Amino acid sequence: MLKFLRGIRRRLLSENKVSRYLFYALGEIVLLFIGILIALQVNDRNETRKSQEWELQFLTDLQNELKNDLS
Repeated sequence: MLKFLRGIRRRLLSENKVSRYLFYALGEIVLLFIGILIALQVNDRNETRKSQEWELQFLTDLQNELKNDLS
């Protein structure tokens, strides 16, 4: 895919179509920005899941300790 995009960029620059090249460059920046946002969202969900798992394990261990102390 990079070769495809690189070919478009070279063709636009060789034809002296600067305005179309700037539009293309803006499109690449937007795609990059969207990709970063998606990666951050996935990372945030993963961290939330890990935190919930840790909390559940902590509460389960606490419950087991209290049961052992009562018996």
